[in-house]
Amino acid sequence: MPQKLQRRRKGTRAPRIRVPNNERALFTVDNHKFVGVIQRLSLTGGSAVLSKRPIPQGTLAEMRLNTVFGKVTAQIEFLHTAADGIPLAQAFRFLQMDDVSCERFSAAAEQMERAGFSDVEEKGNPLGDPASQSLSKLLDGMRRLLAMITPG
Repeated sequence: MPQKLQRRRKGTRAPRIRVPNNERALFTVDNHKFVGVIQRLSLTGGSAVLSKRPIPQGTLAEMRLNTVFGKVTAQIEFLHTAADGIPLAQAFRFLQMDDVSCERFSAAAEQMERAGFSDVEEKGNPLGDPASQSLSKLLDGMRRLLAMITPG
């Protein structure tokens, strides 16, 4: 049975996960399919660099994403562009996900978080200051860009 995803209270943001390996998702808007490279994910949404022009904010779509736990299908709403400081990235939020997809997505997100891809800072982290965080995000963005433009 499809379930609506719980909204978090204002001020508490779901942990965000940097998705490794240029994972792709298939998006469908009005029977038109296109691919996007997932940049970040959280339990409430994420961002992707789309192969198509930017999608108007508020557009509803379906997203299919393969995980190590199986295929995840979700209904999403596209949000603003330039997500995560990447001009071509577009944010989206999850609207609905069936029970099986929800279990698979949660398991995959938890595994990526345990593997160190989460943006959550550890308490007492010496690199937790704002300058180090900004530098880490800049380096991460440069690595992603290089991976996208490097052939092979």
